[in-house]
Amino acid sequence: MKNTGFANRLFNTANFIALLLLTLSIVLPFVHMFAISISNPVPVGLFKVMLLPQGINWEAYMAVLRDNQIVLAYWNSIRYTLLGTFLVLLIGCLTAYPLSINRFRARRPLSVLFTFTMFFSGGLIPSFMLIKNIGLLDTMWAITLPAAFSFWNIIILRTNFQAMPQELYESAFIDGANDWQILLRIVIPLSKAILATIALFASVGLWNAYFGPLMYLTSPEMQPLTIILRRILVANEVLSQGALDQANTLEVDPVAGAGRMISIRMATIFVTIGPIVLIYPFVQRFFVQGVLVGSVKG
Repeated sequence: MKNTGFANRLFNTANFIALLLLTLSIVLPFVHMFAISISNPVPVGLFKVMLLPQGINWEAYMAVLRDNQIVLAYWNSIRYTLLGTFLVLLIGCLTAYPLSINRFRARRPLSVLFTFTMFFSGGLIPSFMLIKNIGLLDTMWAITLPAAFSFWNIIILRTNFQAMPQELYESAFIDGANDWQILLRIVIPLSKAILATIALFASVGLWNAYFGPLMYLTSPEMQPLTIILRRILVANEVLSQGALDQANTLEVDPVAGAGRMISIRMATIFVTIGPIVLIYPFVQRFFVQGVLVGSVKG
């Protein structure tokens, strides 16, 4: 018994240390970037800012929020995420419900057909030609519709629906309810946890989507934040001249100018990830429950 207690304490200690190191490896880079984004430009230009800010300066965030291209890209990301998440939940529920009921005879062939799409696709060029030929190129539907037809989400919803007591369906049919009423009044209200989890996954994926917008969106006014972020961080492009002038990025002091541009890049990152970070705490209480729903059947 003593050896067992010592082994448990040793395991818990090692597990705590491993999780602590993992947490620090995730959190510290963000702390470093946030310190740079609010520090004075001279220490930033001299690379003296580590985890604590050197002075407090919010000009980088003011410059980012005053830039028209970032504000427009922010709105594009918001509407792509909201519409795409709604379509993921809508199509997921409408597809998973019939696949979860035994009286639907075509559910097995359809499940096999849908599963095939998880492992095989037409490829990059056929996908682009399909989006172009059906008139979705350079529209918000080119981003939201392909993301909505994910059979992985449908499998999770189907498993959750199948785990519900069949007596609920039978009693509802006896009372005269049809499938639409059962889905809207029984199934969906009892599936809030899994729906919130899928909504979180879908919203994060749509908000961070990069390859799809890069392929299908050609107009600058349709591009989301990820494309603008790539142009600022990777291609070393700057904000619009008006925003830079308002941010007082003077060339008189090269160190201050370089430091201010670095601060603006870090501020852009935080502006980009801000909505997801703010939404996650409200969805977290559904996360563990939603992931485990349907994993154990009685």
